[in-house]
Amino acid sequence: MTSQSSTSLKPATALHRRGLLKLFSGTMIASGLMPLPVFAQSASIATVSDDVLSIDFDLGLNSRVSIDPTGNRLGLTEFAPSETVTRSDGRVIDRFSFSEKTQRKIRDEHGDGTVFVIRGTSAEGLEKVVKIRLYDRFPGFALTRVTYRNTQATPVAITRWTSHAHTLKGAAFWSFSGSSHDDRRDWVQPVKAGFDQPNFMGMNASDYGGGTPIVDVWRPDAGLAVGHIELTPKLISLPLVATPAGAGVAICRDCPVTLAQGDELATLDTFISVHRRDHFATLDTYRRVMADRGLAAPKPPAASYEPVWCAWGYQRNFTVEEIEGTLAKAKAVGLSWAVLDDGWQTSEGDWYLDTKKFPRKDADMVAFVQSIKKAGLKPRLWLAPLAVDPGTDLLHDHTDMLLLDQNGAVQNVTWWNAFYLCPAYRPTQDYYRQLVRKIIGEWGFEGLKLDGQHMNGVAPCYNPAHNHAHPEESVEQLQTFWKLIYDAAREVNPDAVVEFCPCGTSYAFHNLPYTNHVPASDPLSSWQVRLKGKSLKALMGGAAAYAGDHVELSDGGDDFASTVGIGGIVSTKFAWPGPGHEKGENYQLTPEREALWRKWIAIYNTKQLAQGQYRGELYDIGFDKPEAHAVEKDGKLYYAFYAPKWEGPVELRGLTKGRYRLVDYYNDIGLGEVTPAKNRLAVRFDRFLLIEAIPV
Repeated sequence: MTSQSSTSLKPATALHRRGLLKLFSGTMIASGLMPLPVFAQSASIATVSDDVLSIDFDLGLNSRVSIDPTGNRLGLTEFAPSETVTRSDGRVIDRFSFSEKTQRKIRDEHGDGTVFVIRGTSAEGLEKVVKIRLYDRFPGFALTRVTYRNTQATPVAITRWTSHAHTLKGAAFWSFSGSSHDDRRDWVQPVKAGFDQPNFMGMNASDYGGGTPIVDVWRPDAGLAVGHIELTPKLISLPLVATPAGAGVAICRDCPVTLAQGDELATLDTFISVHRRDHFATLDTYRRVMADRGLAAPKPPAASYEPVWCAWGYQRNFTVEEIEGTLAKAKAVGLSWAVLDDGWQTSEGDWYLDTKKFPRKDADMVAFVQSIKKAGLKPRLWLAPLAVDPGTDLLHDHTDMLLLDQNGAVQNVTWWNAFYLCPAYRPTQDYYRQLVRKIIGEWGFEGLKLDGQHMNGVAPCYNPAHNHAHPEESVEQLQTFWKLIYDAAREVNPDAVVEFCPCGTSYAFHNLPYTNHVPASDPLSSWQVRLKGKSLKALMGGAAAYAGDHVELSDGGDDFASTVGIGGIVSTKFAWPGPGHEKGENYQLTPEREALWRKWIAIYNTKQLAQGQYRGELYDIGFDKPEAHAVEKDGKLYYAFYAPKWEGPVELRGLTKGRYRLVDYYNDIGLGEVTPAKNRLAVRFDRFLLIEAIPV
């Protein structure tokens, strides 16, 4: 078997910067940064709008986008050829002479709305129909679909379509990108000169891919976002690039097809939206739209919110005695879960018990689980589905389960030097269904920790044994595999916690309905803990069970504030009294650290902010200084401010009535009172300030 190289995984949609600048050249022309051709138009001939969003079309079916948040219409983009197709010879069909606009009222799964239809025809005889739906429940969020039909006898060979190619005017921007990368970059980044991120939603490395199909860019006063609303993942790109005119976004998809006379090419169901402040508004609306369409995160059970101790501080070479010796301490400091991490198995794929640790096999594992329960903790087990190691019995007996590329090569999972199994192949599904039933039903675990960057996305599968209708079935049915795992665990134990930890990738939205506990997933900084929390609270709901992951991964190894303040669940992997080391770093729970751990865990258990409603719409994570977050719970508002050092005012947004008494709840210090009209407070802090606002 040969392994597949990552360089073969990026299709033509992963455009180079030169191609991206060409893609956004329409806006640059309209901004006066390039010569104005004779066909460029500047007058609106048709408008699609609601109370927030306006899309104007000119005679060439170029479009521009505006926002109207307060009754004063504000142009965000210039006229540009936003929806185009690329021919096989590289020429772009981007001018369509306007013919008509129609509109009518509709009512469907999204409620009451209006559908607008814009038509035009190119010189090549390609008719373009832009259908835009605006709904009362989702102001500023337009659902779109474009259809191209060949009206002439001459065939038209097309290689790619592009939709929503717009450039947000301005000079300072922040952005959210939902794609996954092996450098585990920030999902939220500033967009500076030279910024260029193709955001391909397939595999961007052998085992890093998938994500949430949205790109959002915003300036201090307004933002623009695009994405797709299909019920399965699609291999598209969502390029974000800095241009001389501003920040450009688009949706691109390779679709080699030749249209004979009368043939049609339809794009995906996509959206374009405008908003104020950061990406939270877009992701929150997207969540509600997708829930209407049948995809929604489940309501977490109470156990999902309980604080976590994980044995990963002892690494793979743990001993059962080390873990059992730490259980009482984990309980004493206020934790509720004990997670047995990587190292209990002989290999990924076989999932046999390591007899050096569990010599009586199943009997010893059952006894181990009982020891966790006797300590007053809940047991959870680590598992990395879809990975199979070379030399395993599973690989020897079931090579048919492998995901293969068009050359018959396997797909690498780098962390374990393993290969991918195909999630859309029935024997793979049956194998893991039985394994989960054993873990929960026979061994007695009350939860699963599903782990690995490879879980977020997979490549198209060409294994002939699978008889796929098309290679992308593996991509589109990955979520079906996770549904199977989730359902299997919950059928045995209806309260089972199914944690999904895709190790540094940008969570694939289509997998989120099949998990009830999501961690920061190997954060590289406290900033990532907070931005991931904000993003996942938007995508799963304000009371999503989001954990800050092991606090040892945060800045300084002790930043509980970044988890507690945003309504996250505390988690730690301390070792006690063993050596506890990882890459030279010591995680032993010293007396000094224990005192700090006890204080933070007690605050978490008392306030229970993870079960409150995260109020992500109140602050802009990019432009507001200091960085601010808010959680509402039991009639109170909880504010969290973050900065290396801060001296100056902070604004307490979201207050609604009367007076509020303020308490710094970490230091238990009164801070006076505020009202909705006088909601600014002069403060000084290092690292963080946590405030509880109590109605008087």
